[in-house]
Amino acid sequence: METQSTGARRGPKPRPHVRENLLRLGVKMLHEGGYTATGIKDIVDAAQVPKGSFYNYFENKEAFGKEAIDLYFESGLSKLRELLCDEKTAPLERLRNYFELRVRGFRSAGYVRGCLLGNFSLEVADHSPLIRDRLAVHFRTWSSLFESCIEQAQQTGAIRNRMPAALLAQFLLNSWEGALLRMRAEKSDVSLNQFIEVVFGSILV
Repeated sequence: METQSTGARRGPKPRPHVRENLLRLGVKMLHEGGYTATGIKDIVDAAQVPKGSFYNYFENKEAFGKEAIDLYFESGLSKLRELLCDEKTAPLERLRNYFELRVRGFRSAGYVRGCLLGNFSLEVADHSPLIRDRLAVHFRTWSSLFESCIEQAQQTGAIRNRMPAALLAQFLLNSWEGALLRMRAEKSDVSLNQFIEVVFGSILV
C-alpha cells in the first residue's frame, strides 16, 4: 500500500464513501479518456467534491492511478476466478469460454477502451515505478490463472503441447493484450477472433 504522509492533514476528516466514489469514477474516466488526458479536476468535478479534498485521500495523481488499477483488476478478479477455476468445466473449455465471453463484451461495447492494465502499460509504465510494479503484480495473477488451466489440460491430455504451462500462459496474455490494441485501432473483433483461432487451433492442442 502507498505510504501515507506523516504530517497531519488539515481540513475535514476523510470520508470513506467519498474516497470510494472518487476511485469508482476515476477508473471509469481513466479507462475512457486515458491517464494523461484525465486530470484531477476532471475527477473531482465528476464526484462533485472540491479539488483540495482529493488530497485528503491520495498523495498525488500517481498514487490515485495505482489504486485505480488495483480497483479495476480486483473488481474483476472474482469473475475471472469463477470462469477459470470452475471444476465443473474442462480446463481447456474454461479458457476458450473466457476469451469468447470477452470478445462478446468488447463487441457490444463498440471495441472501445480495451484493457486498463494494457492502456496504463503503454501510457504510464515507463514513467512510474509505482504503477509499473502494480501492473506486474496483476499481470502475474492473471497469467497464473491461465497457467493453472493449461497445466490441468496438459495433465488430462487435452493439450498435447508439452511446452511449460507458465510459458504458454505468458504467451496467451501477451498475445491477447496485443490483439486488444489492434481491436481498438481497427474498431473490429478480427484480431480477437484470430487470436482465438490460432491459440485453440494450433498452440493449445
